[in-house]
Amino acid sequence: MAYDLLIKNGRIIDGSGAPAFDGNVAVTDGRIVEVGKADGPATRVIDAHGMAVAPGFIDNHCHYDAQIIWDPLCTYSCYHGVTTVIFGNCSLGLAPVRAEDQYFLTQMLSRIEAIPMEALQAGVDWSWSSIPEYLDAVDRRLGVNAGILIGHSAVRRYVMGEASQERDATGEEIEAMQGVIRDGMAAGALGLSFNRNPAHFDMEGRLVPGSVAPISELYALAESLRDLNTGILQCGAAYPLEISEGLCTKLSQVSQRPMVYNQIVHRWSEPDRWKEHLAIVEERIREGNRVYPLINPRPGNSRFTLKNAQVFDRLPSWQRIMMESPEKKMAAFRDPEVRRRLHAEAVEHIDLPPNAFSPRWDKVWVSDTALEKNRELLGKSMADIAEEQGKDVLDAFLDLALEEGLDTKFVVNQTGGDDEAMAVLLSHPDTVIGLSDGGAHVIFDAGYGYCTLVLGHWVREKHALSLEEAVRKLTSAQASLFGMEDRGLIQPGLAADIVVFDPDTVAPKNPEMVRDLPGGGERLNQFAEGIELTVVNGQVLIEGSEHTGAYPGRVLRNSAYKGPR
Repeated sequence: MAYDLLIKNGRIIDGSGAPAFDGNVAVTDGRIVEVGKADGPATRVIDAHGMAVAPGFIDNHCHYDAQIIWDPLCTYSCYHGVTTVIFGNCSLGLAPVRAEDQYFLTQMLSRIEAIPMEALQAGVDWSWSSIPEYLDAVDRRLGVNAGILIGHSAVRRYVMGEASQERDATGEEIEAMQGVIRDGMAAGALGLSFNRNPAHFDMEGRLVPGSVAPISELYALAESLRDLNTGILQCGAAYPLEISEGLCTKLSQVSQRPMVYNQIVHRWSEPDRWKEHLAIVEERIREGNRVYPLINPRPGNSRFTLKNAQVFDRLPSWQRIMMESPEKKMAAFRDPEVRRRLHAEAVEHIDLPPNAFSPRWDKVWVSDTALEKNRELLGKSMADIAEEQGKDVLDAFLDLALEEGLDTKFVVNQTGGDDEAMAVLLSHPDTVIGLSDGGAHVIFDAGYGYCTLVLGHWVREKHALSLEEAVRKLTSAQASLFGMEDRGLIQPGLAADIVVFDPDTVAPKNPEMVRDLPGGGERLNQFAEGIELTVVNGQVLIEGSEHTGAYPGRVLRNSAYKGPR
C-alpha cells in the first residue's frame, strides 16, 4: 500500500495518556491508516528520530472570529502545534448580524478583546448575515481547523437591536433567540457561549448584551441544546461569584450538555481562594455534573500604557476615565479630586462593587519608558519606585505616566504567578487546560504558545505532570469535551492532525511587536522552539516555522450536522 505520508522512527504519544512507544504513523487521504510498524512506499517520508509524534493540539478558547477571515492560518497558534482553534467564546461573535449592526459587533469585539478597530474594519468583508452563512464563509479557505460557538451577545443584538443592552427580553424575543441558536446548531456550530464579566463593555461604556440579560434568559437559551444530543456550553467570567451560586452547574443541568467556564486562578489579592473554588468543582463533579473550569498555564502578565489599559476596567472611576481621549485622561489624572477617587479604589480598595479588583502595586513593573532619563526605572515595581521617590504609589504611577505623555509601558501580574498553585491546577483531573485567547489582546499579551509552555516549562522543567498526561489534556480530552469524535488521538481511522516536536527543546519564544495587521496595525507575535511539523488533515501545514502554502483545514461541525440542506 502506498501512503500519502509516513512519519517514521518517532516516539508516539498517542493522546490517550498511555505510555509513549516507538513506531511509525502512516497517513492516506487525510486519515491515519496504520500506527506502529507501518512501513512501505509513501509520497513523503519524514524521519522523526528523537522527536515526539502526537495528535495536533486543540486550542479551546480563542477569538479568531474576525482574524480568520484575513488570516486562515490563525497565526500564531499554528506555529505551536495547534491544528484546531475554537472561537465564538464569551458570548462574542460576528454572526448572526444585520447590516446595521456590523459596526456594533466589530467595536464590541475590538473593545473587549483588545483588537485594533482599524484592522477589523479593513479585514472583514461581511459576506454573511446568518450563522450558517458565516460557517460557510469561514470554511472556504483554512489552514487550521476551526470550531465555532454561537455567541449570546451577538444573538441578543440580532433579535433585540439596541434594546439588547437596555432591558429584559420578552417571551417572543427569547423564542426568536432559541430559533437562531437551533439554526446555528443545525449548521454545525459546536455550542453556545455566554458572558458574565462585569468589566466587559463596548466602546460607549455599556455592558455587552449577554451581561445585561437576566440569568433566567441564559437558562432558557441553554435549553435550546437539550434535545440535540450534541454541543457544549461556555461561559466567560463565571468566577468567583457565579460558580459558588451554581450558575454553570444549572446551565449544564438544564441543557444536559457539558460546560466549560473561565476559570480557576491564583490571585495575589486572594491567595487561597483557588483552593475553595477547586473544592466546589470536585464536589459538583462527584454529584454527576459535567462542569469544568479552564486553567490558563501562563502567568497573567499584561502589558499596558495608560492610553490603552484595561487593567482598571472593574473600578468605576477608572473605567469612566479610561474610555476618554488621551487628552481628557491626562487632564483627569492631574486633578487632585480625581486622584483622590482613583486612590480610594486602586490603593485603599474603598467602595468597590462586587467582583472588582485592582492590581497589587508590587506586581506592576515598568517595562519601557518614553524618556531616556527614566531608563533607570526599567524592571522596577511601582511600589519600589514610590518608596525610592518618597511618594504615594498612585502619585508615583500617574506622575511618571503624565511626564511621558501616557506612553510609559507597564507590565502587571494579577493571576497565575504562584508555581505551586499552578502545578496543582494543571495536573488536576477535573480541570481543562486552555484559555490562550489567541487573536485577542494583541498588543497586551501573546498567549499563542500556551501548549509549548505546558510541554516545556510545566512538563520538562517543573515536572508538574507527565508528558503523556500533558498531551492527553491538550488533545483527546479537548476533542472528547467538544464533541470532535475523529480528533485527538493517534489511532487508525481518525483524522491525521499531528504535531512532531522535540520534547527536549519545545518552548514558546519571546514575543515581539510587529506591524502585520490589516491597515498596518501592531500586534505581538510569538513563534515556538522545537515544533518541527504541524500536520492538518494529512497535509503538512507548518514545517520548520514556515508555512508550506497548503490550506488543508476545515470547519469542524458538531456530531448532529447532516450536511448542506
